[in-house]
Amino acid sequence: MARGEAIGTTFVELADTLVEGYDLIEFLHLLTQRSVTLLGVSEAGVVLADAHNSLTALASSSERMRLVELIELQREDGPCLDCWRDGHPVRADDLQVGAERWPAFAPAALDAGFRSVYALPLRLRNERIGALNLFADRPHGLAASDEALGQAMADIATIGILHERSMRHRETLTDQLQTALITRVTLEQAKGMVAEQAEVDPDVAFGLLRGYARARNERLTNVAMAIINRSLSAESLGAVESPPARS
Repeated sequence: MARGEAIGTTFVELADTLVEGYDLIEFLHLLTQRSVTLLGVSEAGVVLADAHNSLTALASSSERMRLVELIELQREDGPCLDCWRDGHPVRADDLQVGAERWPAFAPAALDAGFRSVYALPLRLRNERIGALNLFADRPHGLAASDEALGQAMADIATIGILHERSMRHRETLTDQLQTALITRVTLEQAKGMVAEQAEVDPDVAFGLLRGYARARNERLTNVAMAIINRSLSAESLGAVESPPARS
């Protein structure tokens, strides 16, 4: 697929939040996956904030990305925190040179193999709901033109999330995030069970779960619950052809 066509397809996919019944966690994983594909970065992740300005990592394109994001949030130190506080994009084109900027986050990111990091705000006018994190394995991993594309993707994602809130009779963001957090915990548990049963790494396990759900047009959460309830096995997941594994 040509790049222009891929960009158009991505925006159509992101606009699917403007209909009822979409899955927030699946949507956020789609955003991270498309960010990696289109922006040339190595990994992507999304953090959302609740009404008390507490950030939660809800989607990551891989396990190593998720672990670095957790360190970032636990230590309250890193690009997504700065992006969230200021409401502006954050660029660190050479993390090794500017490591002193984030004394807790930078060493963890470097140890994980990342060399440049970026954060784009999820915002609509003055309302900020989180950040899109983009990490690269090389310095200068995000071109300025790709940053503009990434911000456009973040903007449409924000509109979709806020629109979905409105469709739920103005349900509070805290309630939405609580539901998403419970879903994320369920997915992590199911991912661990599949990884153990199938003897694969967590990223591959997530790919199996997601591939099974997409092939049968089922909610990812329902598939995860079936694994936890043991009404579905890892062997059953492996019988379905799934896309390249990225979590």
